[in-house]
Amino acid sequence: MDEATRVAQDIHRTLTQHRRREAELAALFDTASDLAALRDLDAVLRAIVHRARTLLGTDIAYLTLNDPVAGDTFMRVTDGSVSAAFQQLRLGMGEGLGGLVAQTARPYASADYRTDRRFRHTGAIDEGVREEGLRGILGVPLSVGNRVIGVLFAADRTAREFTPDAIALLSSLADHAAVAIDGARLLEETRSALVDLNAANESARAHSEALRRAADAHDRLTDLVLRGGGVDDVAHEIAGLLGGGLAIHDVDGTELARVGTDPVTPSAQGVHASRAGGRAVPVNGDWICAVLADSELLGSLMLTGRAGLPDADRSLFERAGLVTALLMVLHRSVAEAEDRVRGELLDDLLTAGPPSRGSRRDTGSLSLRARRLGVDLTRPHSVLLLDCDAEPRSRLTTEAARRARGLGGLAGTRDGHMVLLAPAPDPGPLARDLAAELTRAVGVPVTVGAAGPADAPGRIPETYAEARRCLDALHALGRTGDGASLSGLGFLGVLLGDRMDVSGYTERVLGPVLAYDSRRGTELIRTLDAYYAHGASLAQAKDALHVHVNTVVQRLDRVAQLLGPDWNTPGRSLEIQLALRLHRLARHSGPFGPPGGRS
Repeated sequence: MDEATRVAQDIHRTLTQHRRREAELAALFDTASDLAALRDLDAVLRAIVHRARTLLGTDIAYLTLNDPVAGDTFMRVTDGSVSAAFQQLRLGMGEGLGGLVAQTARPYASADYRTDRRFRHTGAIDEGVREEGLRGILGVPLSVGNRVIGVLFAADRTAREFTPDAIALLSSLADHAAVAIDGARLLEETRSALVDLNAANESARAHSEALRRAADAHDRLTDLVLRGGGVDDVAHEIAGLLGGGLAIHDVDGTELARVGTDPVTPSAQGVHASRAGGRAVPVNGDWICAVLADSELLGSLMLTGRAGLPDADRSLFERAGLVTALLMVLHRSVAEAEDRVRGELLDDLLTAGPPSRGSRRDTGSLSLRARRLGVDLTRPHSVLLLDCDAEPRSRLTTEAARRARGLGGLAGTRDGHMVLLAPAPDPGPLARDLAAELTRAVGVPVTVGAAGPADAPGRIPETYAEARRCLDALHALGRTGDGASLSGLGFLGVLLGDRMDVSGYTERVLGPVLAYDSRRGTELIRTLDAYYAHGASLAQAKDALHVHVNTVVQRLDRVAQLLGPDWNTPGRSLEIQLALRLHRLARHSGPFGPPGGRS
C-alpha cells in the first residue's frame, strides 16, 4: 500500500507538472500568436502581464520600461494592482529590486522584499510597495540584444520563494514582451518613415510642380519680352498668372502699368525691405517686389488682392520681378541708343547753316534722318535750354530725354546745357511747364530758356543762340527755376532777340488800351504819353492835353482797370514808356507794321 501510494503521488505530481507545462506552452503560443497579429502594443503587453500573473499564480504582475532621458524606469502596465501610487511609481537605476534588474540585466527574486537588505531601499519605493502590500517579488529583464528596455515582475502579498521554473517562465514571457515592444517600435518607425516618405514625395511633387510652373511662367514672360512686348503686356501676363491686381512703378513711384486694381502707391519702406532682403514682402495685405538689376533699383511690382501668397506663388512673383527688370534694362538700353542717335541729329541741327551754297551741312539729309526718328522738321520747332545744379544733372538728362520723346522732339547736351528741340509754335508756355515739371522730378530748381519757333532746319542754330541768351537773362534777372521765352522777358527780350518783334511787344504791353481806344475813339494812349512825357505830373499833363485835371485822372483810372493796378510801378512804368515810344515810332515811320490804335 505504501508503494502504491508513493507511485500514485508520483503520477499525480507528474500529471500536474505536465498540465502546468501544457498551460505554460499554451500561454507562450498565445503570446506568440498575439505578437504575430500585433496591432495594439498596449493590448499585447496587458495580455503578457495577465498571463504572467495567471501562470505564476501571483497576486499581481506588472511591467516597467526604461526612460533613457530621465535615467530611470517607470510603470507601464499592471495587472492586479490596487494602489494608484504604486501604478505611478518610478525607480532610479540601481534602486530597489526593479532598478537593480534594469541596471544589471539579471533576474532577481526576493521572498520578502520588506526585510531583504540586498536591495537599496528608498522611501518612495518602500512606500509604494507597502501601500500595495507586496512581499515576495520576482523581476526579470526585458532585453533586446544587449540592451535592457524594461523589467517584467510577478509579486505576492505574502512571502514566497520563486523556483527556477517560475523564473524561467517569467523570463520567457519577458522575452516575448521585449519582442513585442521592439516590434512595435520598428513598426512605428516604419510607419513614421512611410509618413515622412509620403510627405517628402508630396513635397517633392509640389516643389517639382512649382518649379515647372515657375519655369513655364519665366519662359512665357521672357519670350514676351524678347518678342518686343511692353510693360503693359508683362503686367497683364503676371496678373493672369497670379490671379490678382498688379501695378508696375518706376524708381520714382511713377505708375508704368496697372491691371485689375485701383491706382496704388508703393510703400517706400516695403520697397526698401524687398530690396534689402531680395524677396517679395507683404505690406498691409498686398505684396511688393523690388525690381533690381544687380544692386540698382529700377522700380517695383505691387500685387493686390492676394493677402496670402504660398511659397510657389511668391517665387513666381519674384521671377516676374526679374523679368520686369530685364524688360526695363532692355528698354533703357534701346532708349539710350535712340537718345544717342537723337542727340547726334540734334547736334548736327544746331551746327547746320542756312540752305545755301556755303552751308556746312545738307539740311535735306538732316530732315530725312529726322523723319526716320519720327521727327517732322517741316513743322515749326522751338529750342529750349535747360539748366540746374551740377549734382542731379544726370537725372535731368534722363527726364529731359523722356519728355522730348513724349513731345516728338529731340534732346541732347551742348556746351554744358541740356537742349530740347520740340514742335511748339509758342515756346513760352512750354518753357514754363517744363521748368515746373522738371523741378518736381529732379528735386532742384530747373531753369528753362526758350526761343522760336524756327520754321526751317537752317534757322535752328540762330534760335538756339537766342534761347541761350534767354537762359542767361533768366539767371541775371534772378528767375532761376522759372521758364520763359524772350518774348516773355518784356523789353529785355526785344533787346536780346535777333528778330525784333516790336509790334508784338507793343501789343503785349499796351494791347488792352489800344483796343479800348480803337473801339470807343478815346485818347487813353495820348493821355499816357503826355503823363509820362511831363514827369508823371497831372497838372502838366492836363495843360498839354488842354483838358481838366479830373479828365486826366478819370482816363488814368481807366488805364489802371485795363492794365492792372501795378501799371505805374517802376518796372511796369519802364515797360509802358518803351512801348509808347515804339508805338509812336511805328505810327510815324511804319517799319514795324500798322499802328495799334488811335491816339
